[in-house]
Amino acid sequence: MYPGNHARRNPDKLAVVMAESGRALTYRELDDRSAKFARVLHDAGLRRGDVLAMLSENTLECFELYWAAIRSGLYVTAINRHLSPGEVAYIVNDSGARALAVSATLAPIAEAITDRTPQIKRRYAFGGPVAGHETYEEVLQAVGARLEDQPRGAEMLYSSGTTGRPKGIRLPLPEHQVHEAPDLLLPLFQKMYGLTEDDVYLSPAPIYHAAPLRWCAVFNALGATVVLMEKFDAEGALRAIEQHRVTVTQMVPTMFVRMLQLPDDVRARYDTSSLKVAVHAAAPCPVEVKQRMIDWWGPILHEYYGSTEGNGVTFIDTEQWRRKPGSVGRSALGPVHICDDEGRELPPGEVGLVYFEREQLPFEYHNAPEKTKDAQHPDHPHWTAIGDMGYVDEDGFVFLTDRKAFMIISGGVNIYPQEVEDILVLHPKVRDVAVIGVPDPEMGEQVKAVVEVAPGVGAGAELERELIGYIRDRIAHYKAPRSIDFVEELPRTPTGKLLKRTLRDRYLTPA
Repeated sequence: MYPGNHARRNPDKLAVVMAESGRALTYRELDDRSAKFARVLHDAGLRRGDVLAMLSENTLECFELYWAAIRSGLYVTAINRHLSPGEVAYIVNDSGARALAVSATLAPIAEAITDRTPQIKRRYAFGGPVAGHETYEEVLQAVGARLEDQPRGAEMLYSSGTTGRPKGIRLPLPEHQVHEAPDLLLPLFQKMYGLTEDDVYLSPAPIYHAAPLRWCAVFNALGATVVLMEKFDAEGALRAIEQHRVTVTQMVPTMFVRMLQLPDDVRARYDTSSLKVAVHAAAPCPVEVKQRMIDWWGPILHEYYGSTEGNGVTFIDTEQWRRKPGSVGRSALGPVHICDDEGRELPPGEVGLVYFEREQLPFEYHNAPEKTKDAQHPDHPHWTAIGDMGYVDEDGFVFLTDRKAFMIISGGVNIYPQEVEDILVLHPKVRDVAVIGVPDPEMGEQVKAVVEVAPGVGAGAELERELIGYIRDRIAHYKAPRSIDFVEELPRTPTGKLLKRTLRDRYLTPA
């Protein structure tokens, strides 16, 4: 299903509402405006398999643009609005986009890339004027009759670029018409979480990321209401849950931490009893953080582990997690294989690279066949890995240890930063933490923690000794950091994902 079905059945129901401003789109408006822009794109010469690029903050127009592309058989490439003009231009060019839609709030970036993106044939701006761009509202008003919907389009999103340039992840286009069958995720999520059209979904993360974009699309396809936060704020999320009687939300663990760090009286001020499902993903969740959220919200927490590549996914609910604390669940799409650096499969309990097996290659990196090949197992091309390390227990539950790129090798011993981070993240004097490996002349690498202290806490040698002792009391001494640096703020994406490579580069780049 897609918004057109719901526009006919329930035209005045809210498809999307902005959490702070209250701006909203009904299903009639979403269907009408997305159909009009689909016609605009068709008249501009875009055909099935072409790419529409979108550069925007969280706003209603993102949904119109997304569904215009999906109902036109196009790829939609949502671009991180925090990137530099050069980085944005690279993605626009690499994707092969023929049309670009931008928010006027990002006019300086949009205008800066005009000369750098010559293959763009049509440029549209919404929310205000942008030099060199057609006005979105004007082209909608001038468009002719709506077209018949085409076979369904898809997202072509870009990885976060932790290793060099970001990689475009190109999924195969479905063959069915957009109204003939739902996206694969809809029946899967309906079965997994019991979703219905009566649900209200809170999306607190940037819409340009894969999970927020796809989950919002699932709830539109279902005919439910999406509440979109302009940006995440811990108390603001609680306020939105109470105000809109939110039933389902998806967050990342950092958002949980920020809410848990609110004063008790602030957390108690808001009624969150409407929630029936709280999903978290995108990064490992410390066991203590998850347990505290279960104590607060009840046994409604669900976790999944997946990637923008869509090569595999695992699920785990609260009951299963209580039996397997720290696990991200069992695979829902195909077997999981844990392999060493030579590709040899490892037995249960041993740490290695996590591969998912599928019947065919589920994705390819756009314009980068060598990177696609690097993601494939050397002997089984339908097994793919995206760089996560972990192990599987005897019951088939997956446990992640860290990203392969961030593993620390000190004196020949593997150390996983996540283990140290999980201990420190809820220390009362710590607001945020990252653990990295830095060069050591004797051991190769040594463990360093970089800490953002809680408000009102003084940083210095005394706190460094306290925190190192706190860690050494809880894990093997060789895993504890040799030193701790204190910073004003750690680099994170707006979704809360730690930019560990950015942080590590500060220590590896000569002054």
